[in-house]
Amino acid sequence: MSEILVLGAGMVGVSTALALQARGHEVTLADRREPGRETSYGNAGIIQVEAAEPYAIPRDLKTLLSFGLGRSNDVSYSLSGIRSMVPALMRYFANSSPKGHAKAAESYSQLTGRASEDHQPLILASGSDNLITREGLVILLRGAQAFDEAAAEAERFKAAYGVQSRIVAGEDWRREEPALRLTPAGAVHYTDSWSVSDPGALTQAYAKLFETRGGRIVTGDADTLARSGEGWQIATSEGPVSAEQAVICLGPWSGVFLRRFGVKVPMVLKRGYHAHYDAPMRPRRPFLDAANGVVLSNMRLGMRMTSGAQLVPQDAAADPRQLRRAEAAVDALIELGPRLEEPQWYGSRPCLPGMLPMLGALPGQPGLWTNFGHGHQGFTLGPTTGTLLAEAMEGAHSPLLDALSPATQLA
Repeated sequence: MSEILVLGAGMVGVSTALALQARGHEVTLADRREPGRETSYGNAGIIQVEAAEPYAIPRDLKTLLSFGLGRSNDVSYSLSGIRSMVPALMRYFANSSPKGHAKAAESYSQLTGRASEDHQPLILASGSDNLITREGLVILLRGAQAFDEAAAEAERFKAAYGVQSRIVAGEDWRREEPALRLTPAGAVHYTDSWSVSDPGALTQAYAKLFETRGGRIVTGDADTLARSGEGWQIATSEGPVSAEQAVICLGPWSGVFLRRFGVKVPMVLKRGYHAHYDAPMRPRRPFLDAANGVVLSNMRLGMRMTSGAQLVPQDAAADPRQLRRAEAAVDALIELGPRLEEPQWYGSRPCLPGMLPMLGALPGQPGLWTNFGHGHQGFTLGPTTGTLLAEAMEGAHSPLLDALSPATQLA
């Protein structure tokens, strides 16, 4: 068995460390911060087994114009952000063709379809079941046409991928959801997704489980990673740490990090924001207000509203305009209550043009492996891709692993 260094202690990195540890490897997990404090902390907290298809860039002119003119709250951008991502966006757009998207979905649906099954043993072993609600995810539609389209997509998902759902008329849904202040056109209730009341705490619980099982967590900067003999070494607060192999699980920082090894990874970084509200009545289930591009979910801190995508440089200052734009419209639907005082959180979703995570051996760098680029689903897919990577590091081969491999995605 090998000594392995995992860089990045978000959900993907922690889950990867656990999967390698379970196979008898000696694993050290390194991050500049404590586990679960970056993107894994601030997301909507949903294990999305219904997300059988990755997010594609729309190709119809009407939708693209609504984005470009700022009419849609799903996407906002800055010109500097667009310029910094032009090559990746162009490849992303090309791969978003019906044929390209369908090909990506063949692999993606295999990942999301097993997500809750892969989380479950870690939830139980870490004593985290109190954080989990198994009530599904709701897509709330305000207009009749949008409801009909969402219902048709749900039926397609059921036929193509076995994703279970309920199609519920607006009046019936309002009876099920007493927190609503108005009657929507309808709701699509994806019944098998799970929600987490504190995603950062779940990641930390998994990290504690890793330590309890004999794993080592150290504070260190991934930028110090360098070759050491036939292996790898990183500087940490405890001194140099060496290992035979290293795994890059740095989420949105992975592309910039790999430049120092001569590897160019085109990435689209979709920044998201959240805020918490002291809502007098909270929804029974998390829901997407499709008209306003925000997700509302129950958290320990309050009701969390999570924004859509913002295309800006990674070091850009906070600009939570999507939250501000949504507040008045959402408050008409469900009473938000006062916004809680807290620092403005934001984080980036690391999206690759092929719409699949990059998982496997990095060409030209013996002993260096990758597991990043999960887009909107790092929290959902951490245990799944961690397990797959552990299998790949032990020599496994499959069409799915081939589709996810760096050799395929960097070609």
